[in-house]
Amino acid sequence: MEVFRPVPDVLAHLAGRWRVERVVRDPTSGDGGRFRGTTLFSPLDGGGLLHEESGTFTWQGVDRPAERTLRFLPGLVPGTADVRFADGRPFHDLDLRTGRHTAGHPCAADLYRGEFTVRDADHWRTVWRVGGPAKDLLLTTDYARVG
Repeated sequence: MEVFRPVPDVLAHLAGRWRVERVVRDPTSGDGGRFRGTTLFSPLDGGGLLHEESGTFTWQGVDRPAERTLRFLPGLVPGTADVRFADGRPFHDLDLRTGRHTAGHPCAADLYRGEFTVRDADHWRTVWRVGGPAKDLLLTTDYARVG
């Protein structure tokens, strides 16, 4: 049985810079790719964190620059977060008080199911399974604190 590290305040825990390594697999086609880069969680005016990820995504041997921005806002329950896309649309909730959380996000006809786990103070992981008529993907992302 895997043991997870409880995080009483997800926003305080995530603040700072993280090294990111993501493996992307398409179980149907067997194709795969990899993202390598960094994520910076910096304070937002009014509370919460701005999540800025940038790096290189390699798919079928071709490297491309990649980036994304999310907003991690204080959740309804103290210590949790309400994760939103850069434009403010809802993405998912995040509650790591037990060290593990699952979330879902419908995207058109596809469904994203995410599992978040905290290994220790400096390492955490997300695993997203995406299924539906447009996508069949498994995305596993490992984060390691920098500095």
